[in-house]
Amino acid sequence: MPSLLPIKDKLFYGWVVVVAFLIIWLAILGTRFSFGVFFKSIESEFDLTRAATSGVFSIYMVLGSAFAILGGWALDRYGPRIIILLMGLFIGFSLLLTSQTNSSWQLFLTYSLLLSIGTGAIFTVTMSTISRWFDKNRGLAVGIASSGAGLGIVVVAPFAAYLISNFGWRMSYIVMGLIASLIVIPLSRLLRKDPYEIGALPDGAKSHSTEMGVKKPKNEQGSIPSTDLSLPQVSTTRSFWVLGFIWLLYASCLHLVLTHIVPHATDMDISAMEAAAVLSLIGGTSIAGRVLMGRASDSIGRKTTAIICSLLQVGAMVWLIWSQELWMLYLFALVYGFAYGGLTPPVTALIGDTFGLRNIGVILGVLEIGWGVGAAIGPAIGGLIFDVSNSYSIAFLIGAAAMLIVTLLIPLIRQETSRNV
Repeated sequence: MPSLLPIKDKLFYGWVVVVAFLIIWLAILGTRFSFGVFFKSIESEFDLTRAATSGVFSIYMVLGSAFAILGGWALDRYGPRIIILLMGLFIGFSLLLTSQTNSSWQLFLTYSLLLSIGTGAIFTVTMSTISRWFDKNRGLAVGIASSGAGLGIVVVAPFAAYLISNFGWRMSYIVMGLIASLIVIPLSRLLRKDPYEIGALPDGAKSHSTEMGVKKPKNEQGSIPSTDLSLPQVSTTRSFWVLGFIWLLYASCLHLVLTHIVPHATDMDISAMEAAAVLSLIGGTSIAGRVLMGRASDSIGRKTTAIICSLLQVGAMVWLIWSQELWMLYLFALVYGFAYGGLTPPVTALIGDTFGLRNIGVILGVLEIGWGVGAAIGPAIGGLIFDVSNSYSIAFLIGAAAMLIVTLLIPLIRQETSRNV
């Protein structure tokens, strides 16, 4: 394998890791969030209700949380390269088999199960790795890497809509699976677990005591930070449960929107391409939210930034209830996309700040249970409410209420140390 020294001498290799993850997120999260574009094709092909169609995605997200825990455990031991490589293989395999399904139950195996193996651990692996590479610039680094999700929506949603309209949903999944694998697998080779693997320090800091070959995650004084808690210790803290509920409520609102905004728009006689454009706009503005609010979280504080973003989401969801024209959906997408993108970096950075980095992989993996449950509940609630009322209004109101509760929970997070447990 070629030496990393020429690259490391020119720039901090952590930024190479960040850019690699950004592109990996584009492929993986773009694929995940494109489900809303495929929604009506699958609903029509298998003669499903909206609740049943949403269930395919909901089960996928629940299973994904289980693989997030496994991925976090494996990351702490083996590093990100092998995990991302396997994920790239499973994405292509999953979408290829999904394109060949002949009955709805097969979707739960080919899409819900296999794609969850291929994508479930992406958040845990990325954020755990970046949290180890950065300290002072953690919010910015998280924001840049996770902006791949927004970029994925911008690129993949209209691309999927184009493929479906010209070649059908089955061929679309074949093409998307092949492209995703060809992006993810090669980029996995650029990843490293932490800066100590190449003899560096977080943020590219200089230390006279640092020598090539140092691999233990120590601070500049040579000791493990006192805030590095084990999973059993973390699970007894209030902050852990608060963060778990924040992830659950945040994910339920986000995936309600991402799964149902395209069907909702087409129900209003908006064309499929214009509806996909609404989803793309959410993704596009989320990029700005992730980078700007990630940088802001390093300057004005994680909690302040997170509260601003969650309140903006409350307002956007209320606006969505009354939106009846395309321009109103575009305005919703602008505000909601920026706010949803801006919320992830400060909350993610808070996790590392709160519990330390030694066991960050498995901690994020366990917290992903809350995210997975929320991501399953949101689309399911939206589908059930629509089947009963032929409207998404109540579902969107529930989404607004969920984000209001998130706003109230954020101030309850506090830094935990071994003295608090």
